[in-house]
Amino acid sequence: MFNNLSDKLDKAFHVLKGHGKITEINVAETLKEVRRALLDADVNFKIAKEFTKRVQEKALGQDVLTTLNPGQLMIKLVKDELTELMGGETVGLNLKGSLTIILMSGLQGSGKTTFSGKLANFLKTKKSKEVLLVGCDVYRPAAINQLQVVGEQIGVEVYAEPDNKNPVEIAKNAVKHAKANGKNVVIVDTAGRLAVDEAMMDEISNIHKEIQPQETLFVVDAMTGQDAVNTAKAFNDILNFEGVILTKLDGDTRGGAALSIKSVVNKPIKFIGTGEKMDAIDVFHPDRMADRILGMGDVVSLVERAQEQYDEEEARKLQKKIAKNQFGFDDFLKQIQQIKKMGSMKDLIGMIPGAGKAMKDVDIDDDSFKGIEAIIHSMTINERQKPTIINSSRKKRIAKGSGTSVQEVNQLLKQFTQMSKMMKMMQGGGGRKMMQMMQGMK
Repeated sequence: MFNNLSDKLDKAFHVLKGHGKITEINVAETLKEVRRALLDADVNFKIAKEFTKRVQEKALGQDVLTTLNPGQLMIKLVKDELTELMGGETVGLNLKGSLTIILMSGLQGSGKTTFSGKLANFLKTKKSKEVLLVGCDVYRPAAINQLQVVGEQIGVEVYAEPDNKNPVEIAKNAVKHAKANGKNVVIVDTAGRLAVDEAMMDEISNIHKEIQPQETLFVVDAMTGQDAVNTAKAFNDILNFEGVILTKLDGDTRGGAALSIKSVVNKPIKFIGTGEKMDAIDVFHPDRMADRILGMGDVVSLVERAQEQYDEEEARKLQKKIAKNQFGFDDFLKQIQQIKKMGSMKDLIGMIPGAGKAMKDVDIDDDSFKGIEAIIHSMTINERQKPTIINSSRKKRIAKGSGTSVQEVNQLLKQFTQMSKMMKMMQGGGGRKMMQMMQGMK
């Protein structure tokens, strides 16, 4: 996500390295590279030009430069402008009232149906809402079936009328069903087309008028760049939607849509899709995204994800085991499961300041834990609880049972011993200070 843009901006800031102060000449050179980086990311030319002009005015208007060197100051100014360009502040959903109706719009192939499921899952698990999904795509083959599969996967009811070809009528009946069955959120998945056309816009406009949604969201594939921005404008002219959803931000996207869309339609990006799984959805924070684009990571989001998987009772039990040197491979396996629930490894590493840049050329596979899990599952209960008893003959048996080598078993045992020692050390004051720091971040 934004890797190419991040690299080019990093090179742009190198122009200022070694300079003792900001001048019109070195600022112009830096911003020329910044503008080029934005254009390569498929940002609209006019937006890129205005962006660099604002940064230049602020850079040359700085009087106090005692605490920052020119490079640091420029990074701060670019970060502030990137944050503003993407909306400035986080904007949530309007969930007031006894029933919230959310209308999903967008072109075919943008990931609208899948994201409807992700949003339903998010509202169910994070906001404790009773959600109803509604299938109003009466044209695409198997569209309603797809929504039903998604609904079953996340445990959310799906309202559909397979024999009814009138989407306005289906949406109206679904709202009645939601009211009668104690639902407090209705998410209406509408039909998309391969391009904007009059029939499509008339249909979704009629649905909008009939059900009067509190939230109309435009779902767009982030990989389509400026085309996405132009399509968003066409939809906004008809629907005057409340916000944008960017999907496929986990892919090799240049980022033009994320950086341009707010300026063109003046509507906030509310959510982003970061993967295939149903929990691969994040609230969009412009300031955090600006940090990530500039290689500063996103520690706050990382801590939030960790806290979502945090179980206080389990943590207390684990702490006691570590204190008594009873931390075993079963406990280690539980920790792996918690890390996997936090999201893709590549995404998590990108949230660590500096790590994303350092590991940009490293292929990080989400299945990288499989070998470790196989080795642990090949151990006996006694071996998992007391790893010190694992001798050479046991290592051979474990390697054979897990489809790995004795060297890999040895490597895991060595890493486990080192980690156990580190965790033991963390029981002292250093560990408490770290926990206090993380709580302060939250």
